Amino acid sequence: MNIILKENFDIKTYITNGGYNALKKAFTMKPEDIIEEVKKSNLRGRGGAGFPTGLKWSFIPKTNSQKYIVCNSDESEPGTFKDREIIHKNPHSIIEGMIIAGYAIGATKGYFYIRGEFAREARIIEKTIYEAKEAGFLGKNILKSGFDFDITIVRGAGAYICGEETALLESIEGKQGKPRIKPPFPAVKGLFGCPTVINNVETLATVPYIIIAGGENYSKIGVGKSTGTKLFSVSGPVKKPGVYEIPLGTPFKKFFEENLGGMKDGEKLKAVIVGGSSVPVITADEAMKVNLDYESLSSIGTMLGSGGMIIISESQCMVDLLYVLARFYHHESCGQCTPCREGSGWIEKIIKNILIGDAKVSDIDLLYEIAENMMGKTICPLADALAMPVMSFVKKFRNEFESHITKECKICFRK
Repeated sequence: MNIILKENFDIKTYITNGGYNALKKAFTMKPEDIIEEVKKSNLRGRGGAGFPTGLKWSFIPKTNSQKYIVCNSDESEPGTFKDREIIHKNPHSIIEGMIIAGYAIGATKGYFYIRGEFAREARIIEKTIYEAKEAGFLGKNILKSGFDFDITIVRGAGAYICGEETALLESIEGKQGKPRIKPPFPAVKGLFGCPTVINNVETLATVPYIIIAGGENYSKIGVGKSTGTKLFSVSGPVKKPGVYEIPLGTPFKKFFEENLGGMKDGEKLKAVIVGGSSVPVITADEAMKVNLDYESLSSIGTMLGSGGMIIISESQCMVDLLYVLARFYHHESCGQCTPCREGSGWIEKIIKNILIGDAKVSDIDLLYEIAENMMGKTICPLADALAMPVMSFVKKFRNEFESHITKECKICFRK
């Protein structure tokens, strides 16, 4: 287990610590062998979906047509801030991962798509790309390998929806950030109509280690199908919030007590959102019995997601928290799909009425029904990202919703 602490901005420090050795090793391998190593590692996308990275790369057609690698750094999920830390502490690992991915799929061009609000982070990446180019790791005939690769930075304009990979592609192309209907998938028809791989910051930063250590060695970290380490960004009333790197499969109880130091100021744990605001909430009892990996979390009805862990205490009102999330998702809906556009607004309004005690008990069931009818009915998962928290909050903390309707919530209706 490591906590990210040390700055590693400049290329001299990165190279001193073995940086770009993975790229040198990759150039001694065949592209298909690199993809095979990533497959052996069982690395799953760290952006939230958890799709096998090597398998995604293998979908790219073996043609001489233009191909692209896109780094998704549009980190906008409430509770998630781990990609930003990689950019601050070890940006060259992302660039090295992009170059290796480009070589593996035959792409000569990369795009680094970064959240609009990340002004400082964008400057860091600009400096990192400049350093890599000056050192001969980007541009024409990299390290005399015959392989050309360049990276362009594209800054978003603050839209959460552009974290969805096809909306991100639309944004790069200068269009409104609205998700595309799939198929065709980006691997076949992506950026500018060409085969494209989109990977998250954390995913790409992991690739150099896999190339150096080997896919099989990497797969020995973690548990079962959940291999490797995972970054968790932890917020809430714990003694030691922050960004942590732990092996997948670590028991939440151990992580909570040993690394986070438990609750602070006499607070008591009520609930946990494990993987960012879009995943179902779990109770304190459930959390203490679960392991932090894809399969274990799925077995209790939630997801690992992006690893944006939000700790909730007994002194926090679940209705109030859900209202914050509902406002966010309603605001960030691109409006393309009716169930999302109308459903998110309806949900926000109902929760607000419940919050102020201006609702009926039947409105709780209506809230759940609306969310249930949004699930799987839209082009992208944004509607699901609101529906899943709503249904889990209502199902597991219905008593708090009822106490608002009767204005008996001891947290919000203090006398």
